[in-house]
Amino acid sequence: MGMSVPLTLGVPHRPDPQALIAGLLQQRYRRQETLSTTVSAGPRVIAASDLLLVPAGADLGRIVVDLDIDPDELKRDAVATYEVVRFHIDVDESTMPDALALRLPSPLVVFPELLDASALDVVTAIADAHRTPGFAASASPRHIAAVLAVVAHAEVGFVARASSGVEVLAILGATVAALRGDNIPAALAGPDLAALAALRPEAAEAVRTVLLGIEIDDAAAAHRDLVTAGLAT
Repeated sequence: MGMSVPLTLGVPHRPDPQALIAGLLQQRYRRQETLSTTVSAGPRVIAASDLLLVPAGADLGRIVVDLDIDPDELKRDAVATYEVVRFHIDVDESTMPDALALRLPSPLVVFPELLDASALDVVTAIADAHRTPGFAASASPRHIAAVLAVVAHAEVGFVARASSGVEVLAILGATVAALRGDNIPAALAGPDLAALAALRPEAAEAVRTVLLGIEIDDAAAAHRDLVTAGLAT
């Protein structure tokens, strides 16, 4: 009788142990602040209104623009040099239709103000409009599970906002749970760090096609938590 062999046996160690988190953390820019570069740090998130205050000729590199002003104003008055990876915008029920109708040169992430009862419908509407939903890690597990249930089967991905490395790890665990069909609230409450660290390259790639980035105020502190969890060096 043949023996069942776990798929993980005999698989070489992941050649890039940073694959799951490289470029994941998106530092929220605060004026007069310099971002320390870590392996987990991706493009900075800069408010559009702050871009208008950057000195002429400054090269900001690849950034995420948080739309807190009319994008036409940004296009007309910004003087710095930068490449916009994505636009982020916060909406409520009244402003979401206008946000979904925006025509921008880079992908748009929509952070809706949601009640749990409406989460699934609103997130589905965002994905159906070929926009990317966003949510805060502090949202209710039911809300987060609704977002992940949609994006796990769509091609738009999602972006999260976290306030700590603990929340970053929770989001990583929940994303893997969504892709595997596991219990999302349980993964949020207690992410399996050993399983995250042991993900094969193709699994890490699958996670990062869904989880596009995590906004955070202190990327350096969150990176230290990732190091402690065995996900970064």
